[in-house]
Amino acid sequence: MKLLIVNPGSTSTKVAIFENTTLVLDKTLRHSTSELSPYEKVTDQYDFRKEIIMNFVKDSEIPLEDFDAVVGMGGLIKPIPGGTYRVNEAMIRDLRSGLQGLHASNLGGLIAHEIAKHIGKPAFIVDPVVVDEFDDISRVSGHPLIKRRSIFHALNQKAIARQYCKDAGKGYFNANFIVVHMGGGLSVGIHAKGRVIDANNALDGDGPFSPERSGSLPVGDLVDLCYSGEYTKSEMRAAITGKGGIVAYFDSNNMMEIEERGKKEPHVQLIIDAMIYQISKEIGAMSTAVCGKVDAILLTGGLAHWKYLVKEISRRVKFIAEVHAYPGEHELLALALGALRVLKGEEEAKYYE
Repeated sequence: MKLLIVNPGSTSTKVAIFENTTLVLDKTLRHSTSELSPYEKVTDQYDFRKEIIMNFVKDSEIPLEDFDAVVGMGGLIKPIPGGTYRVNEAMIRDLRSGLQGLHASNLGGLIAHEIAKHIGKPAFIVDPVVVDEFDDISRVSGHPLIKRRSIFHALNQKAIARQYCKDAGKGYFNANFIVVHMGGGLSVGIHAKGRVIDANNALDGDGPFSPERSGSLPVGDLVDLCYSGEYTKSEMRAAITGKGGIVAYFDSNNMMEIEERGKKEPHVQLIIDAMIYQISKEIGAMSTAVCGKVDAILLTGGLAHWKYLVKEISRRVKFIAEVHAYPGEHELLALALGALRVLKGEEEAKYYE
């Protein structure tokens, strides 16, 4: 089965062709600020992004009609359980309107639908960031004006959990895992028999700090900063997401550079170790959601390439369960696998309404 994968990001468009699980061809096109500045809204980039994707298909010399499905990155739609969803009119409406916000990923489902419709094939999205399988107790924050939300790296987390199950001969719906996605943002999720029943808000909320996120902060001090008169609302937002964490300390998100500095500068190493410490504490906290009955702890994302980080996290949490690293981001393959499970009849496509 041939699959066309469409993954629009804030400053890039990733496209790939899979034949079953084999990557045939892929390409990542970076977009400069000047390229994107003419478009007032993300949805205005639709024709620009679609043309890039169609040119990629043309250059591949694979006839469009040969594809069995088109799979797009899921966007900011309603909170939904994990799984593979066939793109329908209700989803298109919510992607276009920006129901929970306008992000480049919204274009994934829109473009996939248009291309698939042209050739009479299905379009899918798989495990978008709005996947919500929380237990009710996980939503309680401590104040009725604020609820904890499920926003995490659902696509990569679920894909890695499934991959581990395949490697270890376990069933995803019969075991418990803690999965840690470590990139510019960082999410720690507890997967309990196929449901992610709790996770830190990886976008702008709680949890460990990361290369570009501040994570949980002392609330009183944060309130004081907000009302100090020294910062605007947008500046405080940026301090939490984008310019928080490692970037705030060292004005860099280049973790290879930070790693090398840490070997020579003790104050840099202290911040590195503090991030590792906070990640480990979050893993420990998530283990309590299943009373410590964790089958494995899985580390993934770009930072999982960092041997020191993996070793130190493992040292702190291996008393809970075995730790396994799956370095890198596997979004393109995860999207392909989600569609293949439906096309092969291993699971049914879910209906969005």
